[in-house]
Amino acid sequence: EFILIHIEQAIIVEGKYDKIKLESIIDAVIIQTNGFAVFKDNEKMALIKHFANTNGIIILTDSDTAGFKIRNYLKGTIANDKITNVYIPDIFGKEKRKLKPSKEGKLGVEGIDKNIIIDAFIKAGIIFSDKVKTENKISRLDLYNDGFSGTENSSQNRRILLKYLNLPELLTTASLLEVLNSMFTYEEYKNTVQKIFYNRGDN
Repeated sequence: EFILIHIEQAIIVEGKYDKIKLESIIDAVIIQTNGFAVFKDNEKMALIKHFANTNGIIILTDSDTAGFKIRNYLKGTIANDKITNVYIPDIFGKEKRKLKPSKEGKLGVEGIDKNIIIDAFIKAGIIFSDKVKTENKISRLDLYNDGFSGTENSSQNRRILLKYLNLPELLTTASLLEVLNSMFTYEEYKNTVQKIFYNRGDN
């Protein structure tokens, strides 16, 4: 049985299928740029910068022109000591789900063999462990129970939480969950909520 390898840094990929591929190999926060959409997506960039400043980010884009354009954009906006570049080799072919190869004929991240991807991470000096986090993950239900989604004061509570954590106000619920799970264990999250919302009156 294949054990997911755990990586501390957040990994930036281009698309949904790249993300699905990586999730079958690696236990980490994986953020997709949705191609060039990231250039205009302030929320996504704020999220990427947040991860860059906490554990650092790994950029894993395709090895075609578009992939390098996205990589260079990120390198231009984020301090380079926070970035690790992982490059996949030029392998020609087409992904199973596609009718014809991409414009440049190279396989993207989604089409690359699992072992070649792992090898690319090793070449880039990424350290991984096979300690997959087994403790409770923070879930949507926790956000609901703690008053951050789906309740009367949830938008106000979320604003307080995001401000406390120095995160952008526009975060979607999915992004918020991703960030919380990368920042905290379940216990730490519960303690933080307790601290922000229940100790406010008694400094």
